[in-house]
Amino acid sequence: WQSSGMDPVRVAVNVSGRQFRDTDRLKQAIRNALESTGLEGKYLTLELTEGTIMENPREISKTLQEIKELGVELSIDDFGTGYSSLAYLRRFPLDELKVDRSFLRDIPKNEDDAAIVTAIIVMAHSLGLTVVAEGVETEEQLAFLKEWNCDEYQGFLSSKPLPASDLFALVTNMKTGQLSGELWQHG
Repeated sequence: WQSSGMDPVRVAVNVSGRQFRDTDRLKQAIRNALESTGLEGKYLTLELTEGTIMENPREISKTLQEIKELGVELSIDDFGTGYSSLAYLRRFPLDELKVDRSFLRDIPKNEDDAAIVTAIIVMAHSLGLTVVAEGVETEEQLAFLKEWNCDEYQGFLSSKPLPASDLFALVTNMKTGQLSGELWQHG
């Protein structure tokens, strides 16, 4: 996409616990991917689950720091569904928290879920993290997230999953103003 003239697009890749435990192989795969594509590290986000980072927090923290040195962004996916320790969360070199879709399904109607999402947004921002809401499907959900300054969202409201060629066309058309709407929302 970059060689065709498109501005770089951030790509997020899920990393399994098994892949993450083989840290040398993972770091080499990241280096190879960046070198072979010419992508700057800041356009690659690795998504890890809470469970993965809490398996061995001290060792994971070291590995995360080594990955950060490659310029790659780090995200906790499905935040709120695991068992993370907030004490450890602030020690990891993270860039982003992705609020699990299960908390968004019934907001703003469900006051408990709304309170959890609000608390996650406020906490993450106080730690200097970007917040991404997963599974946004309605204008009401989006309005609630905007009200609480959620940084980004993803979900069917912006687009259904697309093959790479269709996504390229969508992004190109959005950048040239041929489509209305938003593919993703920045605060």
